[in-house]
Amino acid sequence: MALAVESLPRKFEIKIGGNTIVLDDPFPNLGPEEVKDMLLQQYPELASSKVEGPRLTADAQVFTMSAGKVGVKG
Repeated sequence: MALAVESLPRKFEIKIGGNTIVLDDPFPNLGPEEVKDMLLQQYPELASSKVEGPRLTADAQVFTMSAGKVGVKG
């Protein structure tokens, strides 16, 4: 009896200003940090974020990126 090995698809959670956006893997051939770099074009708030995870769920590997809080001088 042969075993079939299947990998879980990746998802990316982007947390910006209290909102959470969940994206299916937009660039499956890239690593998580490289995906973040590509997403910076659309979500510049992620420039200072770090990629956390993966967190395993029943149907996906979930990577989380949280936008840092923007400070105000003065």
